[in-house]
Amino acid sequence: MALPAASRSLLLLGECVPCVKHNASKFKIKRLELDTNLLMYFRKDDFVYAHDPEKKCKTGDIVLIEQLPQKMTRLITHQVKDIIYPLGDITDPITGKKVVAGKFRDHIEEVNQVYGKLPTAFDYGKAPERGWLEDKKDFTHVETYIKYHKFKNDDQPYAV
Repeated sequence: MALPAASRSLLLLGECVPCVKHNASKFKIKRLELDTNLLMYFRKDDFVYAHDPEKKCKTGDIVLIEQLPQKMTRLITHQVKDIIYPLGDITDPITGKKVVAGKFRDHIEEVNQVYGKLPTAFDYGKAPERGWLEDKKDFTHVETYIKYHKFKNDDQPYAV
């Protein structure tokens, strides 16, 4: 029986997704798989659970996880090593500049200076750090759970 590629790797880069397990986080690992008939690569997602007792990973973070020397449980085979990019705070690893949707923030500011900045334009310099909207609009820190039924009076706001 062949093991999934994600379980054979020592270090993985994954995106944190909502998880209902205690002391663990769930990660989506993107990889390419070759279709031998078309001779093309297609994206395939593997899901891995990693030990995260402090719950320092939030949904959407890009995280480096490493394989445990011994499995903790049947599902938990990795541990969180480092948070590479918090959600919404991507940094180019070569230049060290902040990136927004494929463009450098400095380049966006230079274009705004040439053409004139709108008063309604978003200013990244004045923006607060992630987490200031907790319990208002950001509920990634809240413990999630599985929703089994759909009712008319839906009182399960944090269900997955």
